[in-house]
Amino acid sequence: MSKKVKKLNFWMRRKSNITLIAVGSVMVLLLFFNEDTSMKLNMQYQQQIKDLKKEIRACEDSAQWYRARREALYIDTEDLEHVVREQYHMQRSSEDVYLIK
Repeated sequence: MSKKVKKLNFWMRRKSNITLIAVGSVMVLLLFFNEDTSMKLNMQYQQQIKDLKKEIRACEDSAQWYRARREALYIDTEDLEHVVREQYHMQRSSEDVYLIK
């Protein structure tokens, strides 16, 4: 058994560069455990990006609905009158308005 270990040890010293392996290991450890570049922090940032993109899509949908509603109010006067009467409780001078709750 010791002969195989000696051969393996000789091969490792001859074929590999220990300093390169040590520097590479330190770099990998820094990437995983450093506070500024940690994988955990990176995953949290990616999750925040996904959440914000979902929120942007929801806001774009509601903005599109409000734009269409505004265009409809500019074009259709009956629709405008309907909105004014219901939401702002406006009336004509000859009308009586009763609010029922």
